[in-house]
Amino acid sequence: MSGKAHGSLLDAVKGQPKQVWITAFAAVIAFMGIGLVDPILLSIADGLHATASQVTLLFSSYLGVQVLAMLVTGAASARFGPKRTVLSGLVLIVLATAFCAAAGSITQLVALRAVWGLGNAFFIATALSVIVGAATGGQAGAILLYEAALGVGLAVGPLLGALLGSISWRGPFVGTAVLMAAALVLCSIFLNRDAHEKRPKIRLSDPLRALAHKGLLRTSIGSALYTAAFFTVLAWTPFVLGWGAVAVGLIFCGWGLCVAVAGVVLAPKLAHRLGERHATAVSVLGYAVLMLVLAVPSKPVVVVGVIVSGLISGLLNTLFTGTAMSISDAPRPVASAGYNFCRWLGGAVAATLVGHVADWLGSQHAPFLVAAVLCVIAGGLLFVKEKSRDPREVPQEAALIGEEL
Repeated sequence: MSGKAHGSLLDAVKGQPKQVWITAFAAVIAFMGIGLVDPILLSIADGLHATASQVTLLFSSYLGVQVLAMLVTGAASARFGPKRTVLSGLVLIVLATAFCAAAGSITQLVALRAVWGLGNAFFIATALSVIVGAATGGQAGAILLYEAALGVGLAVGPLLGALLGSISWRGPFVGTAVLMAAALVLCSIFLNRDAHEKRPKIRLSDPLRALAHKGLLRTSIGSALYTAAFFTVLAWTPFVLGWGAVAVGLIFCGWGLCVAVAGVVLAPKLAHRLGERHATAVSVLGYAVLMLVLAVPSKPVVVVGVIVSGLISGLLNTLFTGTAMSISDAPRPVASAGYNFCRWLGGAVAATLVGHVADWLGSQHAPFLVAAVLCVIAGGLLFVKEKSRDPREVPQEAALIGEEL
């Protein structure tokens, strides 16, 4: 994957039509939802009299439903068309975020986050195809825009959560509902109507069937293990630090900026130098080392470790999907759905168990040690050599790295 093939962000943004910008804006807001609740976890726990394990279920329900929905989004888009699928997802997100602001118990909030995850699945799984189909200047530049939206969303989400959360934990949900409603209106106006054309049928079982390919299965499991470590950092660090919303939000804003820079700028260079699979394996082992650093009982060390981990997360978000997309014979939407199912399943399980792991092992820092072990296993899986489906196609497929969410 060369820098030439990947293009520059400046080249990617030139002369794009309105619907590309509108979809990218909506994608930024959607990706904000991942880290939005991070700075207000402690505030939610206090406001709703919830335990740490109950509060981390806000990630579990969101990701768990998103995981299952990923298996049907391809079939839905093929049947109803991209615009209808995108708008359906946005409607669900607007309703869920608005009702989150009025939740009276942690149970209600967890359930509404699940609805949010369903809407996110329908939107995110379709947004990339909309951007690629409408963008000018080539596919690689369009995907670069999508990656940039991912990074900006991950950076802005915690910051918005911190600023509005300093007023009330309900504030970030109100803010997201307003922004997402604006995105819904803009998408309904500016996105092209779904063409009345025969679309290829995608069976609900196709994504799981794609995982019969050993290389794709190993890559998907490796990504699931890394994503479990990723959400250990995201869901558990606020409890380790015990700081207010603004401080946690600023830390994760810096983390998100590192994710954006590494995913757009550094990942293509590392893949070009080492090869995509080896670059992924080396990066995930580097992430294991960082997990050990986060296990050090020092808050300044944890802060630095979290921000630096954003660089490696940016690399891995890009490299894992490039590897998955180039290793299987399955059609890209099908392979991506199967891969994403495994990936986000890892995050959902980690967010559910992280608080319990700390209790079982009697240490707030123990979850990071477990995450380090998971990353070592992921690296081992990636070092198993697998023949790509067609060596001539790998550079082109490697550029298609934005389909990870």
